[in-house]
Amino acid sequence: MTLDLSTVLLQWAAGGLFGLWVTTRHRVVGVGYGWLLRSTFLLLAVGAVLTAQGGGTGATVSRLASAGVALAAGVALGVSIARRSVGVRGQEEEKARRRERVAAMADRAAPGGDDGPGGREFDPRLDLVAPIVGFVGLLGAASAVGGPYPLSLVRLVTGALLLGAVTDAMLLGHWYLVQPGLARDPIKELVLLIAIVWPIEVAAFLWPTGMAQALDGTIDDGWGGLLGWTWAVSALTTIGLVGLTWLTLRERQYSAVMAATGLLYLAILTGFGTDLVARAVLAP
Repeated sequence: MTLDLSTVLLQWAAGGLFGLWVTTRHRVVGVGYGWLLRSTFLLLAVGAVLTAQGGGTGATVSRLASAGVALAAGVALGVSIARRSVGVRGQEEEKARRRERVAAMADRAAPGGDDGPGGREFDPRLDLVAPIVGFVGLLGAASAVGGPYPLSLVRLVTGALLLGAVTDAMLLGHWYLVQPGLARDPIKELVLLIAIVWPIEVAAFLWPTGMAQALDGTIDDGWGGLLGWTWAVSALTTIGLVGLTWLTLRERQYSAVMAATGLLYLAILTGFGTDLVARAVLAP
């Protein structure tokens, strides 16, 4: 399977926006986090359109889907900004509880339901449109990159989920500085998603013809086997960092979240190594 920038950017955008929906559907993280991620992955999707090359049905589907991801993310961003005065239900409830505790005012109840002060709350289902379009684009990209279609598709989809989830988790770790009262469940959920996807992606890249053949020398990586072992170290380090992140988040101190964020920085590097080094080695 070939390695091209446009497909990588589409993977990253689709996976990142899916991870955003995983978080926003709970309605506990402030609206600014959604603005940050939608803007970031929207730009990546635009980059996927601008860097797209080649023809054929698969490449065309991938290119159109990249544009669709950017459009859907932009619409969700616009709606969220328009409804920013409503806030997020879970965050508003937490703020209300804090006001009650501090002021000892039992009659100040937290807002509930889908309606908050000033109108309707942003519907997190809007965040699901962009990643769905993105994964449709990966259906086309799997054909364009070559190799056995089912295997290429699994590699692209799992790579998208891994890269997106680890990026989202790192950015969410920083968001705890903005929203210090946020529970750790949202970041734990993303870390768990990484741990679930990792073995599937590694298995997909080991499946023949894959990195197993690069490690035993059947495939020449052009560097005397160095790239094959670099991939192996990256893959093992990624899951090791994810495990350390999970253990760190179990600590009660607030600083544990910042330590976990630092570990996720490293996991982004090794996660990209797991996905991109393998695709570079296996490129025809």
